[in-house]
Amino acid sequence: MVRLIIWAVLIILLVRALMRLTRGILQGAGYSRGGQTPPSVALVKDPVCGVFVPRTKALTAGSGDELKFFCSEKCRQEWKRR
Repeated sequence: MVRLIIWAVLIILLVRALMRLTRGILQGAGYSRGGQTPPSVALVKDPVCGVFVPRTKALTAGSGDELKFFCSEKCRQEWKRR
């Protein structure tokens, strides 16, 4: 009789463990870890030092097709001296 109770408890524990494992696998398969990807940012290269800067934060010099982007005022001044 005791043997039967032990086997029943073991079977119940095994079934519950398998159910938890299955539920975890199914929930994990539907979960995207990164969430939404951040919006892309246009980068421009500073012609003096070669640093890439977000276009919205870069300093500029020139106009039209000759527009240059710079990471700092120092680089912009150095480019103007050339």
